[in-house]
Amino acid sequence: MRTAYSSTTASANLDTVVRVTTPEGIELALHPAGPVPRALAWLLDLTWRFALLFALLMILPIFGEVGQGIWLLIFFVLEWLVPAWFEARLGGATPGKKALGLMVLRDDGAPAGWNEALTRNLLRFADFLPLFYMGGLLSMLVSSDFKRLGDHAAGTLVVHRASSSTATEVPKVEPEAPPAALDLEGRRALLDYAERYSQLTAERAEEIASVAAPLLGTATTSPAQRLLGMANHLLGRKRTDQQDQANAPV
Repeated sequence: MRTAYSSTTASANLDTVVRVTTPEGIELALHPAGPVPRALAWLLDLTWRFALLFALLMILPIFGEVGQGIWLLIFFVLEWLVPAWFEARLGGATPGKKALGLMVLRDDGAPAGWNEALTRNLLRFADFLPLFYMGGLLSMLVSSDFKRLGDHAAGTLVVHRASSSTATEVPKVEPEAPPAALDLEGRRALLDYAERYSQLTAERAEEIASVAAPLLGTATTSPAQRLLGMANHLLGRKRTDQQDQANAPV
């Protein structure tokens, strides 16, 4: 499932967001990359490929026609296959994309594989038409998620890589003590669930929490809310009535 919308950020910049739900029920907010950062990434990749080919052009001619054939073969591999290898095997990014903080994903938010990477790279010749990638630029401008023709054919998105410094936070609910003492593994599993709760759809969150329902007993709140309450208890958060009592004048 995928939806796209635009929202105005705090800095008043228009930011396109694509929300996808993975088969596991995790909802991802992806930020497609527009033409400018993608063009800069392409220029960086073109620069290092050109530098390598130019260096080989200084060496291989000494081997005559064999050297010329080797150079043409290397040119083909660098131009069409190496970018696909980077995107399929090295985190979805060529060196240029990595430098600009971009990566290639499938439409469902999963990492791009060989089929997707090869398709989008081999179809760059269509994006180049009629001249200087005008076809690809026009396709990105009319697409809500900035897809060029190769992306449409491959079912891929080029997105801004999520910052690794973004911390997950357990939603704050009324703390509740677990019905029984939990070992280290149990506490870690409970906190992992609570940290990922905001990434899950409501249905998937309840489905996962229902696995622990027999251990929770009967209660007026849902299994998911009870697990969140227990996670808040493990984090040392106080109940509202305890906070009011602590703040009461003496």
